[in-house]
Amino acid sequence: MSDATVTFYSNPRSRGRTIHWMLEEVEAPYDVKLLRFDKGEHKTPEFLALNPMGKLPTIVHRGVVVTESPAICAYLADAFPAAKLAPAVDSAERGAYYRWLFFGNGCLETAMVDKGLNRPEVERKGALGYGSFGDTINTLEQALSQGPYLLGEHFTAADVFMGSALGWGAMVGTIEPGKVFGAYLARLTERPAYKRAQEKLAELSKQLEG
Repeated sequence: MSDATVTFYSNPRSRGRTIHWMLEEVEAPYDVKLLRFDKGEHKTPEFLALNPMGKLPTIVHRGVVVTESPAICAYLADAFPAAKLAPAVDSAERGAYYRWLFFGNGCLETAMVDKGLNRPEVERKGALGYGSFGDTINTLEQALSQGPYLLGEHFTAADVFMGSALGWGAMVGTIEPGKVFGAYLARLTERPAYKRAQEKLAELSKQLEG
């Protein structure tokens, strides 16, 4: 296995789905290590030595361990620059790129989980990292109304993460796709890399069932 190969610990029933897509977008060589939750393979001493949280996804690349989906997306975008999934460090777009990449995890996912669990909104919205569900959705919708992607015409790793989060929210019913989100998700799911990732995820799901 080449030193450039990404070792990818995942399970199709985890946020690893996002990283499958990201790996296909950057066209990185990768080796999937399928861990079964029902057998506790994500809690073995060997895996906990890599990720003490016992969480998926986790990657190892050139001896570097990276955990947490948005961090993995950011890492892969920089590690495989030919894919152009991250603006240059000195680009004016870099700030917006960071903003939306981490908005997906820090605001959107958290807001959707709270809504899905029927947690009541607190009076002191400032105590919540995302403020309110409505503000979160409206802010994202406004951004996506201005162009096909979060950075206008430039598709980036931020769209991979945000698209995955929105797709999950639409699937479980915590958001209504509507005109703006629906069009955005339609564009993303037509990408060849997204389709390749879905095919590989389907194969992994069959392995779990076997």
